[in-house]
Amino acid sequence: MSGILYIVSAPSGAGKTSLVRELVQQVEGVTLSVSHTTRESRPGETEGVDYHFIETDRFVEMLNGAEFLEQAQVYGNYYGTSEPWVKNQLKSGLDVILEIDWQGASQVRRLMPSACSVYILPPSRSVLEQRLRNRGQDSDDVIAGRMAEAKEEMSHYSEADYLVINDNFKLALSQLKSILLSNRLGIGPQSEENANTISELLS
Repeated sequence: MSGILYIVSAPSGAGKTSLVRELVQQVEGVTLSVSHTTRESRPGETEGVDYHFIETDRFVEMLNGAEFLEQAQVYGNYYGTSEPWVKNQLKSGLDVILEIDWQGASQVRRLMPSACSVYILPPSRSVLEQRLRNRGQDSDDVIAGRMAEAKEEMSHYSEADYLVINDNFKLALSQLKSILLSNRLGIGPQSEENANTISELLS
């Protein structure tokens, strides 16, 4: 049975990464796509786990070879999702989750319209700002910039198939799990997985 491609988008600070990583731990048959990037690795980041860190020349080579399902340039660095890797995982039967912004999500939907997209929102702007401040990593100016970016990012929530409000982590995680499990029960996946049973029943 072929896997299902999921696009998960959210503004910075909404808790997307924590939710997705916990989801992958709790649900079998799900893997998280690891993007390629030209930026330098940060302390604590691991090659092949957080990102595939590559040189700009290599990224451009992959781009020219149409190897990316989606790609973007952010603050002078390139980011991209390997299309061959994603398709190989789906072909093997794994569900694949892409953590990307609304622009990347739009690119993916054009190339793979069957992808299922989920948008995660915080319960309020004040909670979002507090979560950003709790990281203790950014100055007031940086946080103000992130809040402005978040407003633009969140305006695209309606382009997704599903919406999850991350107010309570356990509830939001349960809702994400429900989305994955319900999609696996769709006619397409079920018909493919139980082809022999259905054939016998209808013979």
